[in-house]
Amino acid sequence: MMTTIFYILSAITLASAFLTIFSKNPIHSAIYLVICFFSIAGHYLLLNAQFLAIVHIIVYSGAIMILMLFTIMLMNLNKEDEKNKSVLTRIAAVVAFGLVAFVLLATFVKAQPQLEYKTATGDFQSIKVLGKVLLNEYMVPFETASILLMVSMIGAVLLSKKEHING
Repeated sequence: MMTTIFYILSAITLASAFLTIFSKNPIHSAIYLVICFFSIAGHYLLLNAQFLAIVHIIVYSGAIMILMLFTIMLMNLNKEDEKNKSVLTRIAAVVAFGLVAFVLLATFVKAQPQLEYKTATGDFQSIKVLGKVLLNEYMVPFETASILLMVSMIGAVLLSKKEHING
C-alpha cells in the first residue's frame, strides 16, 4: 500500500513539475508548483515527518507561492510587451543549461552510496530540538534566507512601482 502511494505521489510530483516548466501561462505555472509542493509534503508524510510536511505546506505553498503570485500579478506580464530574445541569448542559455546539467550529472555519477548508517538517540521530531538547531548551528543561513526573502519582496514592489512623469 505504501509503495503504491509513493508511486502515485511521485507521478503527481513529476507531472506537476513538468507542467510548471512547460506551461505558457505564469499563473498556471504557479498553480502547478503548488500542486508539486503538496505532493512533496505527501512524501514527507510517508517518511513519518509530519512536522516537516506541515512546515513545507505553510512555508512553500503558503508564503512563497503567494509572494510569487503577487509578483507575477504586479509585473503585469504581457506577450505584447515582451521583446524577442536574440539568437545569441538563446544559445548562451542553452550552453549554461548544458553546463549545469553536466556538473549535476557528474556529481551524481561520482557520488558513492553511504554504506554505514549512524543511529542516534533523541527526539528529532520535537519542535524544541528543531528550534535549538536552527537558532544555534544554522543561525547564519536562517537569517540569510530571511534577508533574501525581504530583499526579493522589496525588489518586487520596486519593479511594480510605476514612474510618474512630472511636467
